Amino acid sequence: MLMLVRGLLLLVTAALLCGCETTARSGLDYSETLRKVGPPKAGQTRIVVLREKGYGGLADAGWEFRLDGAPLTGLKTGTYVYVDRPAGQHQFVAEEAGFPGVTRIDFSARSGETLFFAARMSERKNAVIANASTGLLGYGLTLAMTSGYKNQGPMDFLALDETAARTTIAELKLAQ
Repeated sequence: MLMLVRGLLLLVTAALLCGCETTARSGLDYSETLRKVGPPKAGQTRIVVLREKGYGGLADAGWEFRLDGAPLTGLKTGTYVYVDRPAGQHQFVAEEAGFPGVTRIDFSARSGETLFFAARMSERKNAVIANASTGLLGYGLTLAMTSGYKNQGPMDFLALDETAARTTIAELKLAQ
């Protein structure tokens, strides 16, 4: 009985310590970035992708995705990435090894415009993770049950209005 109490006490302590982990990032905040690089050049649009604070996991590997075929890497919790691209049609693509599906998001941008997107785990990926402990049968059933989801891939890119984006991004740092 004493061993069980000690084990539970250690488990609770470990859970509390993991929950206290901070995800403070280094890098420029958005206002510093704007001062340093200025607005997009004529004929260009700025595309900013952010990942909100809130994930407290120990293995926060940077998310990777592509914009118009070019890889963007290192997007961790509490960070943002940005690129300037010619105005016009663009596409985000996200794939993940071992995940059966691809995210494809098409959008258009006007010259001089800054577009903000929040990157989040897709509903399908959340469902797969939630049922990961059920083994291969559970995995297969989860894939079948989520096959009708609009986004079959691992990430969502949610367009943000500028006011909300600037409030959120003020707390984030440039990904490295």
